[in-house]
Amino acid sequence: MDKWRRCRASESGPWEHREGIQARISELRALLNDREEAHREGAPAEHRRKAELLKKAREELEKAEKAISPEHSPQYKRAAHVIVGRIHIDAAHNILLRSSEKFEVLPLLPGVLAFLHEHLLPDDPRRMEAEKIARETSEKVPPSEVQREILLEAMGVARQARIDEAMRVRSFVYIVWWLMLGLTGLAILVAILGFINPGAVPLCFTPEEANAADKVAVCPIDMTFIKEGTDPAATRALVADTARGADFLIIELVGLVAACIAAAAALRRMRGTSTPFAVPLTLALLKLPTGALTAVLGILLMRGGFVPGLTNLDSSAQIIAWAVIFGYAQQVFTHFVDNQAQSLLATGPPGPATPSAPTSPLVSVTVDRDA
Repeated sequence: MDKWRRCRASESGPWEHREGIQARISELRALLNDREEAHREGAPAEHRRKAELLKKAREELEKAEKAISPEHSPQYKRAAHVIVGRIHIDAAHNILLRSSEKFEVLPLLPGVLAFLHEHLLPDDPRRMEAEKIARETSEKVPPSEVQREILLEAMGVARQARIDEAMRVRSFVYIVWWLMLGLTGLAILVAILGFINPGAVPLCFTPEEANAADKVAVCPIDMTFIKEGTDPAATRALVADTARGADFLIIELVGLVAACIAAAAALRRMRGTSTPFAVPLTLALLKLPTGALTAVLGILLMRGGFVPGLTNLDSSAQIIAWAVIFGYAQQVFTHFVDNQAQSLLATGPPGPATPSAPTSPLVSVTVDRDA
């Protein structure tokens, strides 16, 4: 039973991201073992220096493995621990690059350049210098120690930029999540207050009956006729008596359903995300309580005469129909949040790419974007 529970725990959270990190850890460990074997025949002092660097790289890989383990990362923080795992993998890769011989740096250059293009601006001096190094190096002219330090510095800055990007997405998701919870609590509170005192702010209208002098109090659930000559105080009392405790709940549910439809329609414009944060899901959830509240507020605005010519709805069906419209209209407000999310999730370099000269044939290998 305990083994089954551990298996279930290891499958929860951003599983694909953790498996990708685990695969990258295995790949880097193999590279570290290969470098250690290749450097055994060097001078004792140089061998000790590189052995120490490789040891530090292994420690970073162990930290990355620990960060993504289900036992270490609680379920509500799995996405954050995935980011931490990537940070330690980046540190291990930088150490590997530092411990490499000059000719061993060449196969790593395509991944370095791809990573810099993704996270640094085209006019960034470090990116420009890395591109210059890639153009000038070849199998016969490997990068010097100074050039390798330049590459390491550029990689460090680019990795910090990637961390900042992930933190911005995380902060945005948390803000939207707390906003959604606040709006949900407010919608529940409005429904509860409607049950406690349905006549305080009734969602009712008093249109005049066609071909008759009498009026009628129309609410989302019930309706009552008002005789001619009834004074305003008595009219308000009749309207309050006609209001039902479930009026607000019905309007909110109708607005929520309309918001669900709006969320489904918005998916055609929503770009998926490769981050471990559930941005599209959070945006969809935000629309639900927003639609419930905009439905109630829209009916109240109509009842207060805010919309000229639509102050006297004459049937419950019309009230429900307008609640659908106002629930769907939450898209007007959440559209700005959707646009902000799209800008955060935009992939590719942060600016227009600048053309660069082709690199040497030796470094024309498969690009690893997670370099």
